[in-house]
Amino acid sequence: MRKAVIIPAYKAAETLPQVIDRLPGDLAKEGNKVIVVNDCCPERTGEVANDLARTHPFIEVIHHQQNQGYGGALKSGLARGYKAGFEIFPIVHADGQYAPGMALSICEPIENNETEIVQGSRMKGGNARAGGMPLFSRYLPNRILTTMENVVFGTKVAEFHSGYMVFSRRLLELVPYQNLQDNYNFDAEMMIMAHLCKIPIVEVPIPTRYDETTSSLNAIPYGLKVLRMMWQFTTGHYRKLLDDHSAATGQHELV
Repeated sequence: MRKAVIIPAYKAAETLPQVIDRLPGDLAKEGNKVIVVNDCCPERTGEVANDLARTHPFIEVIHHQQNQGYGGALKSGLARGYKAGFEIFPIVHADGQYAPGMALSICEPIENNETEIVQGSRMKGGNARAGGMPLFSRYLPNRILTTMENVVFGTKVAEFHSGYMVFSRRLLELVPYQNLQDNYNFDAEMMIMAHLCKIPIVEVPIPTRYDETTSSLNAIPYGLKVLRMMWQFTTGHYRKLLDDHSAATGQHELV
């Protein structure tokens, strides 16, 4: 199954080359591709991405003319990969926080027909604190929000807030991903949509690391957006999005 690795990139001029170097050595085999989305970065991210594409034929670069946010960058990359016929879409972050070397192995549950969505979970294997996740600004808020989300959504996942995601082509057909948020909640919303489609969310333990160059996420605004997402779920927002999409496309939930 051919894979398109999607890398949303913003202010990643220093880290992007390292991320590309850390991808699996055999990724370019069998027609796999890396799609880097430069989200209108005012710094040198676009130039660095272009340089990498010139030396690595398997890299394609998308340049946004306006900043569209993390979710917006993912939408562009996923749409490009889908149009090109790719079947599995691992999401690798340009800051190097998640292990790029797992970009192929993390896809195995989809290749084995276990699911249509995979999350690389820092909490599943107890790697979060070992990897240096800050206790009060990241770890505890993650645990609290995930507990609340599991109650509201009716799920049982170890965390909702890892960005190491993998989506299948089938999932992109089933859910209206282009209508989801353009911010960091995009990943969690895809998990919500999969759950509503009765698709199991498979979690794979991953290592993680934190240092001065990783994770530009502003925790307080992000947390408020998560609370809003939970409220939207209780009001039927996501169910309506899914039902409208099913009616328009003829794509129905898995049973």
